[in-house]
Amino acid sequence: MVVALDGTVLTVAQPTLRRDLDASFTQVQWTSTGYLIAVAGLLVFAGRLGDRYGHRRTFALGMLGFGAASAGIALAPDVGWVIGLRVVQGVFGALLQPATLGMLRAAYPPERLRTPIAVRTASIGVAAAAGPVVGGALATEFGWRAVFLLNIVPALAFGLLALASRDRPHRTPTAAGVPLDLPGALLLAVALACLVHTLVTLPGVTWSAPVALLAGAAFVRHEHRTGSPLLPPEVVGSRAVGGALGILVIASAALNGSLLTCVYVLQDDLGLTPLRSALLSLPLAALLVAAAPASAVLLRRAGARVTVAGAMAVLATGLLVLARASAPVALGAGFALVGAGFGTVMVAATHVVVRQAPAESAGVAGGLQQTAMNVGPVLGVASATVLMDLGAVRSPLVVLAFVAATALPVCRALPGGSRPGPRAPAPGTGTPAGGSDATHTDHGVERGPHSRSLRDHEV
Repeated sequence: MVVALDGTVLTVAQPTLRRDLDASFTQVQWTSTGYLIAVAGLLVFAGRLGDRYGHRRTFALGMLGFGAASAGIALAPDVGWVIGLRVVQGVFGALLQPATLGMLRAAYPPERLRTPIAVRTASIGVAAAAGPVVGGALATEFGWRAVFLLNIVPALAFGLLALASRDRPHRTPTAAGVPLDLPGALLLAVALACLVHTLVTLPGVTWSAPVALLAGAAFVRHEHRTGSPLLPPEVVGSRAVGGALGILVIASAALNGSLLTCVYVLQDDLGLTPLRSALLSLPLAALLVAAAPASAVLLRRAGARVTVAGAMAVLATGLLVLARASAPVALGAGFALVGAGFGTVMVAATHVVVRQAPAESAGVAGGLQQTAMNVGPVLGVASATVLMDLGAVRSPLVVLAFVAATALPVCRALPGGSRPGPRAPAPGTGTPAGGSDATHTDHGVERGPHSRSLRDHEV
């Protein structure tokens, strides 16, 4: 919630920062771009550090560093210091984000992960909804520096609390003994950082595009040759995890690209004020928060495959409604559908990623999930910007709705729900009532600190 709030409040405060520090638009853009590049490049490696040294320690270091960097930004004398310290803040943000999922994976048995992940998603939704209001109020009354002072107390408090609490004995000998793949981490960091840089500079072509391709190819080659890869085969080789990550990229791209588009639709096309535009979009945040607990129920009753497929269909429908809407009721309905669809997808797909990964690789899984949630928005915003430059202002909404719909076939890779079966097990067989999806019965078994072993169909 602290990290999500930091990003949203800064967006509102950027015009004030530019005037106060006499900065250019490009420099102000780099206060966000520098942070994104640092986070995207280090998330997976940070997750591996948590697997090896403990997620609470990694979380504590990330939180304390995040708070210290926030204090430094609040005291920065010029925009160059702000950009540099935002990169530092991104490094510590990368440390703490995968650790939150790693701690949940270690603290809860697999069958109880749905609700904690739903609470985590709801808190992000609350931060996203409150960020523009809080940022606008602080920047107006106290200046842009107050936006960063807001982070210090909670970051220090949570960091010290994590240090004071005892870590669960969740690391297995394999996780503790596997050497860190530093060459792989470096190659992946360069590939992801250059990919993000390429996306934020579209439609221009920069040096970062070929570097991203070369580094990505070198990373894949290295991972196939090394004996201790950064991405464990049991994680990246999982069809369910790969499908969930792809869906997270698509859904977050659709959401963020549509939000950028709607700003111009509401203010330029329909002539609404920024305040009225923000009020019309409130149903999105409200339904995103409300969808989180509902998603836990849907996951338990219908399984991940049906839940995510239905949610992506709702998300795509919401985008199509926004593409044609002009009346307040229709706009509110469109935003509500988008919020409900995205909130459900985020909980269900994240649950699959964390649930399917072995406990000793929970940090890597969390890093991959966070990477998807960072690359997706950048991809969506870049796509919407290019499309708006090429055609009508609403065209990105139609294209993004189509992109969201293309995720429906990917949902087949996700675990399904239980099939109806006999009311009671046959005597002496120990077979539970209810059959399972035969395509998922023989894999996806948990190997963590909890003795009970769940299969994919029980997601």
